[in-house]
Amino acid sequence: MTERPARRLLAVSAALAVAAGVLGLSAAQSAGRGRDDLSPKDLKRVAAVTKPATDFSKAEQYEAMSAGAATSLAEIDVNSFSHFSENITFEERETFKLGNALFQKLWVSSPSSTQASDGLGPLYNARACQSCHVRDGRGHPPEGADDATSMFLRLARAAKTPAEEAALKDFTAMSLPDPVYGRQLQDQAIPGLKAEGRMAIEYSEEPVTLAGGEVVTLRRPTYTVADLAFGALDPTTTLSPRITQPMHGLGLIEAIHPADILALADPDDADGDGISGKAAVAVDPATGRQALGRFGWKAQAASVRQQSAEAFAFDIGISTPDVPLPQGDCTAAETACMERPNGVQARLGDGEAPPPVMDLVTFYAENLAVPARRKASFPETLAGKRIFYETGCISCHHPKFVTRRDAANKAQAFQLIWPYSDFLLHDMGEGLADGQRVGAASGREWRTPPLWGIGLTKTVNGHTFFLHDGRARNLTEAILWHGGEGQAARNRFAALEKHDRDALLTFLESL
Repeated sequence: MTERPARRLLAVSAALAVAAGVLGLSAAQSAGRGRDDLSPKDLKRVAAVTKPATDFSKAEQYEAMSAGAATSLAEIDVNSFSHFSENITFEERETFKLGNALFQKLWVSSPSSTQASDGLGPLYNARACQSCHVRDGRGHPPEGADDATSMFLRLARAAKTPAEEAALKDFTAMSLPDPVYGRQLQDQAIPGLKAEGRMAIEYSEEPVTLAGGEVVTLRRPTYTVADLAFGALDPTTTLSPRITQPMHGLGLIEAIHPADILALADPDDADGDGISGKAAVAVDPATGRQALGRFGWKAQAASVRQQSAEAFAFDIGISTPDVPLPQGDCTAAETACMERPNGVQARLGDGEAPPPVMDLVTFYAENLAVPARRKASFPETLAGKRIFYETGCISCHHPKFVTRRDAANKAQAFQLIWPYSDFLLHDMGEGLADGQRVGAASGREWRTPPLWGIGLTKTVNGHTFFLHDGRARNLTEAILWHGGEGQAARNRFAALEKHDRDALLTFLESL
């Protein structure tokens, strides 16, 4: 064994050891075997099928089926992200449709004659889940005065006391909210209240010259808040813009065994490749226990249900059993907001969105299907795939996993999936930094976003804005914004001849 693989093995062992202590993984998972859901025979099969490709003359077996048997084979159109997984049962399809109806439901303020639908806000960013996740796809920056629904500002301030620093360190708190405006800027309010303020963006342009002389203009955003209703933000409060992320494939991501994600972690760059992804830690609000974070721009949520409950609370102002905040993100300083009636109906259950609502919405979110690949076996796609590998993109955009055999839903169990993400946190450089600490993520770190479905963004959502704040207007700009651990791959892309850059983009558009 050479020195570098040996160091890599030590790094993997260390990551699993940390996981065993911090995330409560079993002894089998942390002892080196990793997957405690597989037989020795299955372990060999999984290792063989998830090896990185070396032959780019043809597509890999099942490569076009991005989500295994759950892949949607429906015709490509504006609804391509909104189909149910192909392998759920007939009865589950009915559950999915009920969840879809609740996902699209418009909430109203309290009190209301429609008691099963009231509780909105009092301060909020959207009235329905679908308002942010338009056609279950990707959000975008504002394109008009009243078009900020699918993008918002996260707020977080620095710790001011040893107790607050300790809370951040042990993940009791993932971040610290602004003392007046909370953890998210709400730009809408129910009648009789003022919205907290509105996001303002200014762009400056920066030219980048690629090999061959092509010039690409990047736009660098600057964010401020206008029309603050309750005075200034805390001097240490940072603004982190976030566009909403696509919804497809979430249940399959949750079904990836944590040991497989942790095996990719190398927080100290022990193998010396310049990539030092680290695992995120999340606290499940339903249990209070720590788990591997894998959802959200900073991997701050451990499960689809947690992500959904937090969106209900902070985007819409709807309480759930998991996040019981009937006043949403209102703070004690916003007295008029705190005094408004809420929509909790004891006869309907705990929270404004009681357990049946949460169960249905969670099931819907877990079973939105990933569309099948297009042109996976075409020569130009395969040429781009080879370049994607050779430029080092797969160091973070890990191509494939096999989900756990013991997944909660059989439809997600033991599926070969191709998300193109390691679901780890990476330093992406100062250019993309938001300066905001969230859980294990620093102000320069972001979770690697999965790439499956990225080529259908224009088809589904009518735009091609990428990255956490949509600053990139196309895939080329998105790549050129990569810094930090992504700098070397970005530089290799910029140095490619144009036909090779085009080939790589063709590959991405096929995903």
